Amino acid sequence: MQHDQQGDGGPTTGGSRRPKRPRLLLISGGLALTLAAGGAAAYKYGLFSDVGEPVSFGKVHEKTAAASTASDVVEDPGVRPGVRMPTGPPAGFTRTSRLPDGTQIGMATLTGAKSGFTGDVWVWVPKEYDDPRYTKSAFPVLISLPGGRGYPTNYWGTGPGLGLQKAVSDGVAAGTSLPFVLVMPVINADTKHHFDGSDIPGEPRMGTWMADDVPDFAKANFRTFTSRDGWAFMGSSSGGFGALKHVLKHPDRFKAAIASGVDIVPDSPLWKGNTRAMDENNPEKLAAKLLRAGGPDVYVNFQIGTAETGRDKAEKFMKEYGKGPVHTRLQVIQDGEHNGKSYVRGMREGSLAWISKVMAAPTPDPAVR
Repeated sequence: MQHDQQGDGGPTTGGSRRPKRPRLLLISGGLALTLAAGGAAAYKYGLFSDVGEPVSFGKVHEKTAAASTASDVVEDPGVRPGVRMPTGPPAGFTRTSRLPDGTQIGMATLTGAKSGFTGDVWVWVPKEYDDPRYTKSAFPVLISLPGGRGYPTNYWGTGPGLGLQKAVSDGVAAGTSLPFVLVMPVINADTKHHFDGSDIPGEPRMGTWMADDVPDFAKANFRTFTSRDGWAFMGSSSGGFGALKHVLKHPDRFKAAIASGVDIVPDSPLWKGNTRAMDENNPEKLAAKLLRAGGPDVYVNFQIGTAETGRDKAEKFMKEYGKGPVHTRLQVIQDGEHNGKSYVRGMREGSLAWISKVMAAPTPDPAVR
């Protein structure tokens, strides 16, 4: 992947390895000033926050365990067509961040029922999710994948520093973005290997984890759309490869992707020359297959900064496969580098608006004002 030359698509750009995170130093004088300047704000959002405490998002509706057959399940007459209420059981989320607008990032550990892999998933929901006008509405899900090792953390979810959550919130306020629920899983099974977001024979099934288990996790905990119109990916570097690959491989489940600083073909050494398995996870092969099939339509927004390489690869893909049911667009980020902050800027400058136009939007309840 491109991260091997220019960083991992995350907060840094200086090489293939991120520098060690500096230790947080608490200086007694600074601490006293913080308390004097605004102790309540510091507690709510900063040094003495409720980070680490349990957190829930909205109202989780579990299916009754007493129902022995499908005919025993009574449908909620208030649920609209196309809306899937949370299926449960609810995950045990721990708060990892509280943003200034009151929204929160929570983390839960997921053992995938289909992949068998256990990893952490971070989530963020926009403030509209708890708005009484939308309590009967589904929300679109944007599965957000990091670059680099992507394990044991996902840098989109470990904090709001890269600005992804605020970009969505600001876009909603400006009328240019849908209020996406962000679901941010780890993308690799360890810190030593890249799994190409795929089920590599003999290795942890990271493709099934991201394409099956993570969406099932979102369905269990949030109000989601029953159709693919409410499901999309975004990712940077190796995560961008995963975003591109999953939408092309599963166009019946996912509709769109924002793929940033991305390589186009699988390149993990773990494939060990298994050409057949690689072809099943190769975006070029998958796009050609989708063109032959004539659909369904998918939408891919590439993002490339002018201070990084890779634009030629994206443009070549767009020229060869960006036709028929494969709709492509390129967001060029002036002075953009191979990192998350540049890619969030590209999302603000056009990619969020573009993907929002092809995804399903929440619908307010006309009876609630």
